[in-house]
Amino acid sequence: MGLGRHKLVVLAVVLSITVLLYLLLPSGQSEDEVHKAEVPRSDPQSNANISVRTATLAGDWPTFYRETVPRYDGGGREVRGRVFAVLLLHGQAFTSKTWEDLGTLNILAEHGYRAVAIDLPGYGESMHALPMSSEKGRTEYLLHVMESLGTRQPVLISPSMSGLFSLPLLLQHPDRLKGFVPIAPVGTKSFKAQQYQQIQVPSLVVYGTRDTNLGSQSLESLQLLPNHTLSPLEGAGHACYLDHPEEFHAALLMFLSKLS
Repeated sequence: MGLGRHKLVVLAVVLSITVLLYLLLPSGQSEDEVHKAEVPRSDPQSNANISVRTATLAGDWPTFYRETVPRYDGGGREVRGRVFAVLLLHGQAFTSKTWEDLGTLNILAEHGYRAVAIDLPGYGESMHALPMSSEKGRTEYLLHVMESLGTRQPVLISPSMSGLFSLPLLLQHPDRLKGFVPIAPVGTKSFKAQQYQQIQVPSLVVYGTRDTNLGSQSLESLQLLPNHTLSPLEGAGHACYLDHPEEFHAALLMFLSKLS
């Protein structure tokens, strides 16, 4: 009986998150419907400077992640603890593998940054977690992940669905972030203008100019962040970083260099 009841609770949580995403995505579109293109794969050459590993965080919220850690910086000097790390979330149709296939993890490591991409609960290799149905639960989850990974104040990259996790964290715990890179995140209208206007975290707002639904909707709120920079990707759709990866990476690296 106990096991059956647990399964019912998990099913209810998954269903509630699905309904929430349905309501937040414009016109009831899922991210699969908004962007059906395959993830463009990079063609990275072997680089002895970069070590790549995968692992799963233990505890109440088991979380699978992929990580690249540079051994040397661009000048050949050994890296002894980069000033900050980059934590990458993902959209509904994707996982941490997306950032590996796109080459983002390697590119960040090549420029001296520790890059960590996680599978959010219920996606990829990560199991479902019961507290994810509430804003408080999702915020506590991200704080737990950051603490467990040793990323005390990372730059957080958050596309689409992952806005359900990143926006509450940004607005409630801005001191925990070095920078914020929203990419047409869901949930921006759940917060008031005054909440955005009080946040001083440097932010790079990325969106595709052809994303006239969620991209335009989220832009209205994200432009209220006092310390933001806009990075429109011309001719790109909702998952704009997949449409124009070179432009996305260039804008991201420029943003990170200013934070350094």
